[in-house]
Amino acid sequence: MTKTTDKVALDQWFAVETVADIADAPIVTRLLGQDIEITRNNNSGLRVHEILAGGARGPELPTREKYGCLWTTLGEPERDIVEIAEAYETGRRYVPCGWVKMRASGLRVVENFLDMAHFPFVHADILGSEPHTEVPQYKSEIRRDVDEVWATNCTFFQPQMTATRPGGEFTHLTYRVPSPFVVMLYRICPTQPDRLDAIALFIQPMEEDLCRATPVMYLLDDQASLTQLRRFEQVIFLQDRIIVENQRPLLMPLEPRAEIPTRADSSSVAYRRWLKEKGLRFGTTMAANEGKEGKDDAHTETR
Repeated sequence: MTKTTDKVALDQWFAVETVADIADAPIVTRLLGQDIEITRNNNSGLRVHEILAGGARGPELPTREKYGCLWTTLGEPERDIVEIAEAYETGRRYVPCGWVKMRASGLRVVENFLDMAHFPFVHADILGSEPHTEVPQYKSEIRRDVDEVWATNCTFFQPQMTATRPGGEFTHLTYRVPSPFVVMLYRICPTQPDRLDAIALFIQPMEEDLCRATPVMYLLDDQASLTQLRRFEQVIFLQDRIIVENQRPLLMPLEPRAEIPTRADSSSVAYRRWLKEKGLRFGTTMAANEGKEGKDDAHTETR
């Protein structure tokens, strides 16, 4: 695949690597169908370039270091990187959880993150249990003033809320999608009910149907070890990977009635509507259909 022409996707900020993992050797990866190279220079710091045909370097891309990650863009973003207020609060534990590559659209990964209905079946005895499968009604909305998707008043029974809290209880959740490839979860902290844990998922869309993602957490848990916290999140994420990679199509359908939603899919419906309003094509079946139509038209002209 070649670099996308989708301006909506190009004009986003993307996390592409954990800063602490960038050593002296160059890192070559992909973003939106384009090869990029990450280098560390002792004098100028971290730099990112497109790799052009023949292996030549293109112009230096904009970069930012935020939330422990290196961010870059292939376009001209009108908005800054998402703001996470919890990242600046004292007394929180910053927990980066590593990257996982998945054969699926990054948009499918966001949608899976929003889905509470799969908890009892995919994350049995951790985030859900089969006797408690109902998703109570919650509110989903596109907040026009900030151009974000939010799902609020979410409740769900979880057998194990944290790495060190095995007792089952109902938890209160809030979901936030501040950009097409970033999704966040806020949950009431069991030991500090007046405060929220914050969990972000940053997604690097490599190709239409291939992505990397890293969970980054800002927690109030002062009991579990860093290893326990990471292992807890990685187990959940790897369970999700199996489900996401087996969804068909791998790309996200945005066409009405392409997939039949239920009441529990309210946040997904709002997310898809938001993406369609933006005109995002990368990672969707709309882009795949456009490409197919173009090939069909060319074939017809040849005949």
